[in-house]
Amino acid sequence: MNVHDTMTTPDDHWEERLAALWAEFDATEAQTFIARMDALAAKLPPDAAVGLFERGGARDTCGFTELAIPLYKAALENGLTGLRRRRANIQMASSIRHLGDPQTAADLLFAEMQQGSDELDSAVRGFLALALTDLGREREALTLSLTALAEYLPRYNRSLARYAQGLAKNTDVA
Repeated sequence: MNVHDTMTTPDDHWEERLAALWAEFDATEAQTFIARMDALAAKLPPDAAVGLFERGGARDTCGFTELAIPLYKAALENGLTGLRRRRANIQMASSIRHLGDPQTAADLLFAEMQQGSDELDSAVRGFLALALTDLGREREALTLSLTALAEYLPRYNRSLARYAQGLAKNTDVA
């Protein structure tokens, strides 16, 4: 880790404060929540990818989707890594779809599916299914949804996954 990384990577105490702030979300008025998130992010350098991402997430969650997208983009441009990088792409794609551009959202999520596999794979598929539905590609959306669901079933997961793959034979999604 270089010196710049230590300046832009939050410590455990910052992460604990972040978790506590998110735990209070439902009991906090939107503008107050955003102000608190901005204050917490201000503990990091202004170009810290994590701070930019969390500020974007706060705005997105509070219903200010159009204000979140530039912050997600800035976080990614400033080197956001790990699960937060993937979350930023999922959240940004969801916001873009919500604002009326499902093709760009689908493109982002198709690209994200090509990244390494992790605990967010089903989230990528779920949000991609929403974008594909908006594009009139419901069969592909169903394939993705069933594939994501199959991972969580206590039984019949292999059968459901095989049926989903059968649907995929006539689509571009696997």
